[in-house]
Amino acid sequence: MFTGFSEDAIAFLRDIRIHDDKDWFEAHKKTYTDKLYHPMKELCAEVAAPFSKKYFMMSKTGRIYTDPNFPPYRKYRDNMWFVVRHEAWDWSKTPSLFFDLTGDGAVLGFKITHPAAPVMEKFRQRIVSDGGEFIKLVKKLERAGMVIGGDEYKRQKPCESDEARRFYQKKALSITMTLPVDSDILYKPELAKYIGKVFRQLLPVNDMFDEFALQADAEKLAAKAAASEPSAPEMPKAPDRDFMW
Repeated sequence: MFTGFSEDAIAFLRDIRIHDDKDWFEAHKKTYTDKLYHPMKELCAEVAAPFSKKYFMMSKTGRIYTDPNFPPYRKYRDNMWFVVRHEAWDWSKTPSLFFDLTGDGAVLGFKITHPAAPVMEKFRQRIVSDGGEFIKLVKKLERAGMVIGGDEYKRQKPCESDEARRFYQKKALSITMTLPVDSDILYKPELAKYIGKVFRQLLPVNDMFDEFALQADAEKLAAKAAASEPSAPEMPKAPDRDFMW
């Protein structure tokens, strides 16, 4: 049962930014396992349980270990996270609800980091055809303290709607809330309920993008299947005028 993070957990994440070293980590491994790893697993399980039962979503908790052969070329992460999402082959192209803890506090919310171009095209079509429902939802989320983010196209896409224009420029999307390191909720058992509430508010956005991703995958497979079908042999055509050799 999750009882809240401790100041030791936050200090560990802050210190490992500097001490990206196996000897330092091994000397502080008990702090990692007792104060960070196990509490994060407990928090993930508690938050994910109703989403798994009602919406058949899965969850995953991150590891502190990383591959130093790839950017940012560290042995250990300076953050710990978990996601709640529908199962997918490529996680970066499909949506997730996430919680990410660092030495500076936490960020939680919704993100889709590298969606396929057809997914964002379906998104643009939806926000101008749904009667303003998505815009209304976003305004409600912003009033609750959430922030819209995500990479944008360098070349601006034309959009006649003033309210929809900022979303037209997105090639990725995030809707997040930040909990600074001095937020009391980080150190209390109530954090699980708080995250669950935020995730439920964002579930319609997650479901919308999950729908778009599934549609885009199906269309891609259909196009691939059509391209691989053998074509019928071409019948010889009769000459369009009489001729003699």
